Amino acid sequence: MAQTKPPKLTDLPRPPSPFAPPSSSRRRPKPPLKPSPPAHPPAPLQTREALDVGGVPFSLQRLGTETFVTVSVGKAFHVYNCAKLTLVLAGPQLPKKIRALASFKEYTFAAYGSDIAVFKRTDLVVTFTKHEEKVNMLYLFGEYILSADIKGDLFIWAFRGAKPSIGCADGSIHVHNIRYDEELMSFNHEIRGDVTALSFRTDGQPLLASGGSSGVISIWNLEKRRLHSVIREAHDGSIVSLHFFANEPILMSSAADNSIKMWIFDNNEGDARLLRFRSGHSAPPRCIRFYGNGKFILSAGQDRAFRLLHTGTPVIISCTFLSSQSAIEDQQSRELSQRHVAKRAKKLRVKEEEIKLKPVIAFDCAEIRARDWCNVVTCHTDTSKAYVWRLQNFVIGEHILTPSSETESLIKACTISACGNFTILGTEGGWIEKFNLQSGISRGSYIDGSLSLQCAHEGEVVGLACDATNGSLISAGYRGDIKVWDFKSCKLKSKFNVGKSVTKIAYHRANGLLATVADDMVLVLFDTVSMKMVRRFEGHTDRITDLCFSEDGKWLISSSMDGTLRIWDISLARQIDAMRVDVSITSVSMSPNMDVLATTHVDQNGVYLWVNQALFSPSTNVDSYASGKHVRNVLLPTVSSAERSEEEEPIKKSQDSNQSNIKPFVIMDHQIPDMITLSLLPRSQWQSLTNLDIIKVRNKPIEPPKKPEQAPFFLPSVPSLSGEILFEPPSSKETDGSTTEDIGHKKMADLSSHFSRLLQSCGELESYSAFTDYLKGLSPSSLDMELRMLQIIDDDEVEESEEPRPELHSISLLLDYFIHELSCRNNFEFVQAVLKLFLKVCDSIFHLKPIELVLKVYFIFLGTRYMVKQYGATRRYRRKSRFLKSMHTWESMWLLYHSAVPHRLVVVMYQHCSARNIWECRKCQLGETSPSVYPAFYFSDSPPCSSSVF
Repeated sequence: MAQTKPPKLTDLPRPPSPFAPPSSSRRRPKPPLKPSPPAHPPAPLQTREALDVGGVPFSLQRLGTETFVTVSVGKAFHVYNCAKLTLVLAGPQLPKKIRALASFKEYTFAAYGSDIAVFKRTDLVVTFTKHEEKVNMLYLFGEYILSADIKGDLFIWAFRGAKPSIGCADGSIHVHNIRYDEELMSFNHEIRGDVTALSFRTDGQPLLASGGSSGVISIWNLEKRRLHSVIREAHDGSIVSLHFFANEPILMSSAADNSIKMWIFDNNEGDARLLRFRSGHSAPPRCIRFYGNGKFILSAGQDRAFRLLHTGTPVIISCTFLSSQSAIEDQQSRELSQRHVAKRAKKLRVKEEEIKLKPVIAFDCAEIRARDWCNVVTCHTDTSKAYVWRLQNFVIGEHILTPSSETESLIKACTISACGNFTILGTEGGWIEKFNLQSGISRGSYIDGSLSLQCAHEGEVVGLACDATNGSLISAGYRGDIKVWDFKSCKLKSKFNVGKSVTKIAYHRANGLLATVADDMVLVLFDTVSMKMVRRFEGHTDRITDLCFSEDGKWLISSSMDGTLRIWDISLARQIDAMRVDVSITSVSMSPNMDVLATTHVDQNGVYLWVNQALFSPSTNVDSYASGKHVRNVLLPTVSSAERSEEEEPIKKSQDSNQSNIKPFVIMDHQIPDMITLSLLPRSQWQSLTNLDIIKVRNKPIEPPKKPEQAPFFLPSVPSLSGEILFEPPSSKETDGSTTEDIGHKKMADLSSHFSRLLQSCGELESYSAFTDYLKGLSPSSLDMELRMLQIIDDDEVEESEEPRPELHSISLLLDYFIHELSCRNNFEFVQAVLKLFLKVCDSIFHLKPIELVLKVYFIFLGTRYMVKQYGATRRYRRKSRFLKSMHTWESMWLLYHSAVPHRLVVVMYQHCSARNIWECRKCQLGETSPSVYPAFYFSDSPPCSSSVF
């Protein structure tokens, strides 16, 4: 190893930002690896969290009264508080995997490849690039940091009294005095494997802890020069780091099994016991699924562990969607118990992993009966039995489900019914059997009589699904046959063949769509009711590993070994987004709230979470990602901490600039010509508008209103509308007569309500969406009050006054609003209800003979009549006439007719007119088909009969 003077920690630059210029003796800092810039702004998915713990030796440092440990998680590092092992800080992604770690105060040193990155909290300060080979060791020596690469000698140093200990690969331990260069003692660790970690106890006890490749921790007594105690089966993998807390009887250990454990020496014999620990999958998970309304994730790994992970709570900081995981949430993540595994392993003197069940290959869960009995069923590798789990107690169930087939067959698929009472198992031999979850008893088998073996499928059953009403069971065979069974009678209802070998299926209970994956890497969607193919998606170039539906059934998400994650819009029948990661995805799951997507990856022990940005952003750039042609390169997520500083400010500015370039998605009024659109309001809301009189009579109080209490004689009171006692304010008896006269003649325009002002502003813009939303937000009684405010009480003054009344102007604007909504066919049932209420309330206004208002009323009548005739020409006339009658359309037409006819107004319009819409006049018969020309009107003393109108 080269004898060069390493830099001091006190000499490290302390710039306000990580982009400060480096010193002359160091190269420019290397920023973390970033994905290739996309051709469009950020797509609707962003990273949020990864649940993982690395296997590189950790580093401890003490700040004040707290002790913190820094661990590696692949290409990033995490900092935990040792008090309860809670996450407090997470570092950024590095270009390569971390090989060594060291920490000093707020600085963290991470070795990746041949470089060493120095971080102050999470900001990159400088990068050392002196090594030519990969760095394998980092060690702090006072104010210096020692590093060693694979070219030099590898030692693990732990100083106390200038006496380091040296562990060798042959299992021997040597305690050496550096000052006098002499060996003090040696121990033999050969039977426990290679020595991989050492640590001295510093609280006055002469003990040395050593860890080996077998996962055993040995405690040596330096005074007696012999073995003190042994912690057997401390870890399931090779121990990579040991550290005694300063002046405390606590030992921390980490190993390749993805766990951190704290041991305390508090008994009389000086032996250690487990104090607390944090662990994850020691092998990559292969199946994941959200549970508990998206708060938890069920994860089954290749390490034979079945875990329940807490996803944390999303926190929005600087428009970047991160996550916060508190101590309580982190402690809720745990491995489900397989009943006394440690006790049985100790009794049989084998590892716990050998006692556990084989890795899970498929599972299903249901939350509806979680408090009553087991609600999870799992299928395991090369196992002919299925196991049930009770998540309420985090333990395996008491029943073992064994299919009663003639020949023993391995279980390959499982599902739980919508009611949570039954589970259905599918085997490799093609048998399908139903079990009761409460008792574990078989409740029948599904048999296809046309098959010679009297089973359900010829070949392996690759997937099972049950509909939302327990009416049907859908099964898929490896040879491409899809069958629909009667759930209760176990009889075959229908079947069809895909034509290719099916490897995986996904079913959405709400819409009845079944997605299948074949060997040709094509996603095919079938409607299980009509038994027809409805969608076909192509795009993956390698084997499809998993797929899932969104909760609303609009998206289909698929992953492939080509490293891509693709999102397909089922209604649009196209891909809307695609991204590629550097590690292939093996399993995906979308949360019920559609805010988080969970993924697992090849050779990755963590479960990675992605946030659906489309749910949080105020606007999304539909032009950029809706085409789905561009595949974005992204990095894997990292865990984000709850404590964030000013480091998000640059992110906020960059995202604000991106948001400024995003075009808002505008919905046009006429998306489909001649199509009526409803308001989607509750039926009770718009029906109450036409039945206000009945509601008022029903809600009329039985007892007469009580007289308000009299105030004391020395406090003068005034009457109030609400019945409350109001005191007369002091006022001067002498008032100016001119002032009173001005107040009496004050114009109504100055006292206009928000209803009138909003109606006028929307009329000027010719866009009534804001006014419609305002009407929808009003209660029926409030809307009735607003319409009654338009009534004219003093009819005589209207004829005598030369100036137009503000009420007539507001009524004219309101009629324009009705004409616009009827022409656009928007909010049909709500507009009809409001129109009927308006005609009832303001019927007396039309007797004042304002010709402009009468013409507009007649236009509304023609528009409603045209839609009724258009619906009547269809085949389903009766059904649609009932639909229109339920929306008070006939009553509105009758009121419209009687509002216009008393004024002897007759429209010249032939019944055989071939005009395309009612706004074209009769001159279309002469070739003049301009829609801008209004119908011709004249006055007659004999109004037409009602039969000619309807």
